Amino acid sequence: MRKEDCFYLGKIAKKFSFKGEVLAYLDTDEPELYENLESVFVECNKHLVPFFIENSSLHKNDFLRISFEDINTEEAADALIGNDLYLPLKMLPKLSGNKFYFHEVIGFEVEDKRLGYVGDIQSINDTTAQPLFEVLKDGTEILIPMIDHFLIKVDRENKKIIMDLPEGLIEMYL
Repeated sequence: MRKEDCFYLGKIAKKFSFKGEVLAYLDTDEPELYENLESVFVECNKHLVPFFIENSSLHKNDFLRISFEDINTEEAADALIGNDLYLPLKMLPKLSGNKFYFHEVIGFEVEDKRLGYVGDIQSINDTTAQPLFEVLKDGTEILIPMIDHFLIKVDRENKKIIMDLPEGLIEMYL
C-alpha cells in the first residue's frame, strides 16, 4: 500500500499494559468511527506495514486502546511508539455539502463571486494557524485562507470551489 493511497489516522502514543497493548492518538473529530477496525497500516521505516487488530476500544475520547496480533510484550509495543497510523482512502466517510477533505479538492478550480476564475488548487497548507488553499494562476501562487465565511459552495460535480473573497485579497498577488 502506498502512502498516497491512504489517509493519516493518528499516532501510536504510548504503551497501555505489560501485555503489548498501545494507546493511539486519533486525529479525527469522530473517533468512534474507528473503534472496530480489523487492521491498520503502521509506518515503519518509511514503509506502510499492515497490522491486524485483535481488540480495540476507545480510551478517554481521542485515544484508541489497541491489541495487535503478535504484539504481546512491552518490548514489542515499545518498537511501535511514535509510529503513524494510516488507513486506505476508501475508508474515509463520504462528506457532502461544503465539508471536504483536503486531498479531495486538489485540482479543483477556485472561483470568486466577484472576480470569476481565480486559479487551480495545487495543495493545502495546514501548517499555519489558518489552513490555506495554495492556488496557481498563470504561474503565480495565491494563498487563500480556508475560512467558512468565504466559502459559498463546494461543487464536486464541476470540481470547483466558489468563494466570496474580500476585495484586495487576490489583487495583492497579481
